Amino acid sequence: MSHPPAAQPPGVPPVQISGLPGEEFTVSGHRAFLLTPPRARTGGPPPWVWYAPTLPGLPAGTEHWMFQQFLAAGLAIAGLDVGESYGSPSGRALFTALHAELVHRRGFSSRPALLARSRGGLMLYNWAAEHPESVACLAGIYPVCNLVSYPGLAKACDAYALTEAELTARLAEHNPIERLAPLARAGVPLLHLHGDQDEIVPLDQNSGVLAERYRKLGGEMHLLVFPGQGHNYWPGWFHSQALVDFIVAHAGR
Repeated sequence: MSHPPAAQPPGVPPVQISGLPGEEFTVSGHRAFLLTPPRARTGGPPPWVWYAPTLPGLPAGTEHWMFQQFLAAGLAIAGLDVGESYGSPSGRALFTALHAELVHRRGFSSRPALLARSRGGLMLYNWAAEHPESVACLAGIYPVCNLVSYPGLAKACDAYALTEAELTARLAEHNPIERLAPLARAGVPLLHLHGDQDEIVPLDQNSGVLAERYRKLGGEMHLLVFPGQGHNYWPGWFHSQALVDFIVAHAGR
């Protein structure tokens, strides 16, 4: 029977994640974090937000406001450092291990809300494509959805243990914009925030093409485009009430 986990297991020293008190632990030898709300929701397994990328310095203080909103709404927040995996199979396997840890060992909901920032899009979309039944929704802040666009196949191929030519030939297996059908069939709602001046993760090659393809597949996709904004630390990305409301509305369903 699932039950709300303890906020902090005895003997585990607290750490600061995005300026908030939380827990660090390991999954398959990789660093993970967990923030738990002061008051858990009732009526089922505790809902949670799955954030990516988790890397040294990420999540950061920029996420503080929206993490506060999630916690206040009774949502936990978790993430796992899978390195610069670019959504590769090895990174996906580690993500599956995190999901098992949170769901089967700690009693959380089996359908987290996924939140991807930048290259976290590659990580979460590729995992979600293989586990659509385990995704409540997916939101992104200028998320990478296209390996060709970023980091480019020449840079990504090592993480996939493939040559550039091999990765090119197998893009249908590994590129998020080509793996949307399972999510659409499962009715997973999507929301992206993206700037029209993003030169690192261009809108048209990432959120733009993903939105077009997802809608053609019959999926629900909300794309909020911000004129004049690029791949930056503009507060609007991290203080978006629309993003918070979207995740809170779908988490735990």
